[in-house]
Amino acid sequence: MRLTTKTNLATRVLMACAANEGRTLRTSEIAATCNASLNHLLQIVNALQAGGFIETLRGRSGGLRLARAPGQISIGAVFRLFEAGLPFAECFDPETNTCPLSSVCRLRSFVSRALEAFYHELDMVTLADLVKGNCGLITLLEVPDVLRRDCPQGATA
Repeated sequence: MRLTTKTNLATRVLMACAANEGRTLRTSEIAATCNASLNHLLQIVNALQAGGFIETLRGRSGGLRLARAPGQISIGAVFRLFEAGLPFAECFDPETNTCPLSSVCRLRSFVSRALEAFYHELDMVTLADLVKGNCGLITLLEVPDVLRRDCPQGATA
């Protein structure tokens, strides 16, 4: 199993916003910090906005920020937004399935249950769980000193 680049980048964008909570970030800042293409990141930002995870502000002082508190953003919901459109295997899409084993194969039901368990675990993780007290992440995202109050200088855990 492998996550798409879009899901990975979406999580990076949200962590950057959460680590800089209360501050409006520019997409170009996030792209540079997260080692991502600006054009690719703009697509991610649009999807995150449509999903209600972030809000964008236009204009000279525009940018993006979280639409909800980090503790109210489920990582499972974020993953579903970006991964749900892709069938896990050919047999998961009845319109394009050409597998001759589909009618008798038992693997699909086991994989379905495993995927449900995967998303169930991620549903219990919030954006706050990924960021709060993660001094290394906060340092990498170069948050202002005011937001580093929970992290001693040089901490990376």
